[in-house]
Amino acid sequence: MPNFPIIDSHLHLWDPRQLTYPWLTPPLDQALLPRDFQAATAPVQVEAMVFVECGAAPDQALKEARWVQEQAKAEPRIAAMVCHAPLEQGDRVRAHLEQLAAMKKARGARRIYQDEAEAGFCLQPDFIAGVQALPDYGLSFDMCIRHKQLQASIALADACPNTMIVLDHIAKPNIAAGLMQPWADQILQLAKRENVLCKLSGVATEAGANWTADTLRPYLEVALQAFGPKRLMFGGDWPVSTLAISYPTWVQILDQLLSDLSQDEQRQIYRNTAHQFYRLG
Repeated sequence: MPNFPIIDSHLHLWDPRQLTYPWLTPPLDQALLPRDFQAATAPVQVEAMVFVECGAAPDQALKEARWVQEQAKAEPRIAAMVCHAPLEQGDRVRAHLEQLAAMKKARGARRIYQDEAEAGFCLQPDFIAGVQALPDYGLSFDMCIRHKQLQASIALADACPNTMIVLDHIAKPNIAAGLMQPWADQILQLAKRENVLCKLSGVATEAGANWTADTLRPYLEVALQAFGPKRLMFGGDWPVSTLAISYPTWVQILDQLLSDLSQDEQRQIYRNTAHQFYRLG
């Protein structure tokens, strides 16, 4: 385990009694709250967390953000939040973004497009306009995609050079099938865009039931090679990650991967990148 407190850049919390989450199925279809996170993460020292929207019904996006603000009153380690925004609305999304920006904890927006049937969904003019609008409200963009959408997402990053973007879950490569290409080459291409960072998160979930540390290592090494410590941040992806791995085990695997890095570089990935990107003051 790191001998210093870490910052988790990717935390989910939900309560189906308060909001509707159409995608939730057992065993995740229950309230999972800060106290549950605390129990699941021991003995890892987690100093601060960034909440990331959880796929609530789209008309409840602002309600979810307000609910998180309430959770943060009892759990001050929730230092920032990334909230859903209907970016495909183009300039019409600005009214929504204005409401988000007024919330103290809001730092970023996310519009998941990993399950959109059209590979070029993110290149629709209105979607591009929505992502381009985010810096006007002090918001970054969490890019949640699958590996097949990487090429289009590179073009999106090119179209939005003034928007700070972080790639969630290293673009969900098909680890279960052992596929490295074209994912690896495209990750290296994406990393050439200076406005793009990457989260080391959600990797075991993509690896199938029989994964090992050696299964995950080549994919993590590509991300490390592509982005380097200054543009990588640790993400736990709890509780979705519990479908595949425990929180302490995920940290142990990353510890092994990062063991050859200097202490400063390890701190960069485990703490400083998220602190800087999400402006955790």
